[in-house]
Amino acid sequence: MMSNQTERAGEGTTNALESAASSYLRSARHQPVEWNEWSDAAFDRASQQDKPTLLDIGAVWCHWCHVMDRESYEDVATANLINQHFIAIKVDRDERPDVDARYQAAVSALSGQGGWPLTAFLTPDGKPYFGGTYFPPEDRHGRPSFQRVLLTMADAFRNRRTEVEQSALSVMSAIEHNESFSGRATNPGPELVRKIALSAMKSADLRNGGFGSQPKFPNCSAIDLLIDLVTRCDAQAATTVKLKEMESAPLAEAARHVVRLTLNKMARGGVCDQLAGGFHRYSVDDNWLVPHFEKMAYDNSELLGNYVHAYLTFGDEEFARVAREIIRWIDQCLSDRAQGGFYASQDADVTLDDDGDYFTWTLDEAAEALSEDELPLASYYYNIGEIGQMQHNVAKNVLHRKREIEAMAQRAGLSVVEVEARLDVVKEKLYAARLKRPTPYIDRTIYVAWNALCISAYIEAARALDLPDALAFALKSLDRVLATAWTVSAQTREGAQAEARRTLAHVVAYGEQAGTAPQLPGVLDDYILLGHAALDAWQATGEMRYYTAASELMDSALARFCDSDSEVGGFFDIESPTEGQRALGVMAARRKP
Repeated sequence: MMSNQTERAGEGTTNALESAASSYLRSARHQPVEWNEWSDAAFDRASQQDKPTLLDIGAVWCHWCHVMDRESYEDVATANLINQHFIAIKVDRDERPDVDARYQAAVSALSGQGGWPLTAFLTPDGKPYFGGTYFPPEDRHGRPSFQRVLLTMADAFRNRRTEVEQSALSVMSAIEHNESFSGRATNPGPELVRKIALSAMKSADLRNGGFGSQPKFPNCSAIDLLIDLVTRCDAQAATTVKLKEMESAPLAEAARHVVRLTLNKMARGGVCDQLAGGFHRYSVDDNWLVPHFEKMAYDNSELLGNYVHAYLTFGDEEFARVAREIIRWIDQCLSDRAQGGFYASQDADVTLDDDGDYFTWTLDEAAEALSEDELPLASYYYNIGEIGQMQHNVAKNVLHRKREIEAMAQRAGLSVVEVEARLDVVKEKLYAARLKRPTPYIDRTIYVAWNALCISAYIEAARALDLPDALAFALKSLDRVLATAWTVSAQTREGAQAEARRTLAHVVAYGEQAGTAPQLPGVLDDYILLGHAALDAWQATGEMRYYTAASELMDSALARFCDSDSEVGGFFDIESPTEGQRALGVMAARRKP
């Protein structure tokens, strides 16, 4: 039973995560749970003790991961249940995307849901038999308490072992079926592209921009696809499409409307950091007002590409401004200016008792930062009032822009230039005041794939917006990644071709490494995206060393990941295990993402 008084572990003791390199894993080193990293040794222990495994997958930027840590994993009574009945393994989804992808598929097959924190119960050999996401400390909102789930899963493993094994087998079958291709490989042609574009258009929100309803994530790939369609005058661009608020229009015209609406609405909404630049991860509502406040390198790199491409296509200076603001924020917060490289993420919160308090404002906070003349202007432009949008503190406002500067100028009896100048001062003062607040944690881990995305986006932005400093930093970062992560393998497979003798790591550097970590092999994304970045660098500079790196990376990707044994083709996301290497849990499932 759960106690009314929650007992928590002190800071004096640590578990095995004390020696972890990952920021997320190290954040749990003082928890009373006897955590293990993902390893052969952890599963060996589960097999030797004949215990099920509790697998927790999360991220350092994940708000609900922190909530579950505090409510359950820091609670001594809950930890005792876990330590008694399970072998506990904690995984950083950024550090191990290969592990995360497979168990997300498994838990989705079991429960119909996924996300973080991912909570899975595994047989001793790592096969999942039950799972979910966040579990509360007591029965709440139709969810069972975590302690009740723990006891139920432990009892099932002990007393209904046959059912557990059958469930695990069915999940493995579902994963292997869902992650495979069928049919012969053919050239899909423009017809498939047209179908994908039409599918995206049918889900477009013609009032608020974006696709689908709340929660609303930027769909950067769909935006880029539609921008590309606008620039083409072929048969698929001439296709007529019917939308809710556009009775009938050519596909290219409809795509132009959706892209411009989406990018403008996002840039004006709370999902965009109006002071520092850059975008939060997603909006909890359908009009981009209240975000989940974490800010990710990969989101902002792809959004930078969207706004650059939109500027080049439509010539709208607002899109160029947003792109420059994204770069400004990344330069200030997510980049290693000395050595090159882009950091992974910025957390949403400073503590669990706030919800984006660093990024939001009460009217009194704004008044303290601004003069009496500036406050009305800021309140009108950024919609700062006595009642804001945050449920945990109704006085907190998410800065967003609903009004045009031209209307503000007319209302104030000033010129547009005068209003813009005053707003620049307001923005500088608010940002300076915000910088004095405790800052949400920045994960300074440098991942290969996310760096590659940032490098490519910076190179494109530099060429489109004439930003030589951005190009220089992109090349500096690429040089660091290639020098550090793309190295000659100490152990080359027997008979390996020359292009396979170099190996690419997944991590360039850990941000605050106090522990140690084995070099994690690069996954398909690392090879392909870094190859793309190197090719972009060659096109921007003409330096053959970047062309050579791109060619070698692609040759290595073909040798390591391409399915050359079937007629279907395609690329696996990870290499197949070498001789003698164990595929733990569901890692044996071959995925072609």
